[in-house]
Amino acid sequence: MSKPLPRRILVLGATSAIAAAVARELLAPNAQFFLVARNAEKLDTVRRDLLTRGAAGVATYALDIDDTAAHEQMFSAALEALGSIDLALIAHGVLGNQDEAQTSSKAAAAILHTNFISAVSLITWLANYFENAHQGTLAVISSVAGDRGRKSNYVYGASKGALNIFLDGVRNRIDRAGVQVLTIRPGFVSTPMTVHLPQGPLFASAPQVAKGIVKAIAARKDVVYVPGFWRPIMFIIRSVPEFVFKKLNL
Repeated sequence: MSKPLPRRILVLGATSAIAAAVARELLAPNAQFFLVARNAEKLDTVRRDLLTRGAAGVATYALDIDDTAAHEQMFSAALEALGSIDLALIAHGVLGNQDEAQTSSKAAAAILHTNFISAVSLITWLANYFENAHQGTLAVISSVAGDRGRKSNYVYGASKGALNIFLDGVRNRIDRAGVQVLTIRPGFVSTPMTVHLPQGPLFASAPQVAKGIVKAIAARKDVVYVPGFWRPIMFIIRSVPEFVFKKLNL
C-alpha cells in the first residue's frame, strides 16, 4: 500500500547527485526541507533550485558529517526548522581509493568512518526519534557493493555491508513501531563520485535512481535495488561458490 509523500524532509549529504535528485522527486507545494552537507555554497545551490521548483521552505546547515560529536546540535537545528521529521534520507559517503586502503589501515579506517561509523551515529538518533514518534521513514543509501566482497573495492564494500546489517537490525527493532527503514542499494550511478570510472551500460543516471527510491518510499519497501536489474545480478554474484569466486577478477 502506497502512502502520501512526506512533508518535512531531512536530507543528510544533500549535495550528492542522488540526494538532490531525490529531493526534486519529493517536491510538493507543502514540502519543507532541511539540507545538510559540508559545502555551504553547494548547499545554497540545491536550496535555490528547490525553492524555484516550488518547495514551501528550505533551510540549510553546513556540517562535515564525519564529525559525529556535532550531530546532536544539527538534529536540534533540524527540529527547530521543521517542527518534526517525516522522512530522513542519509546520502553521504565516499568511494575511497582501494589501492591505498588495502595498504594503509588509516586510509581504510577513514572510508569505514565516513560510510559506516558516521552513518551509525545518524541512524541511532533517527531510529530513536522515529520510534518515539511511532511514524516516519528512515531511508539510507548503501550500495550493491555491500552484498559481497570483491578485490576491486572490498574496503568500500565492507563499509556498505556493515551498514546493511546494521539497518537490518534497526528495521527488526522499530518496524513494529510503525517506522519504515529503507535500505537503498544502487549499482553504478553516473555521479561526480564515479566520473573516473568507465561508463558502461550498467550505469544509471541520478534522476533514474531517484525515481526508484521515491517509489520504494511510497510503497513502504524494506530494501530496494536501483535500478531493479541489480537484484538478480547480485543474487547470482552471491550464489557463486567461494572456491570459484575467489579466483574471479571482480
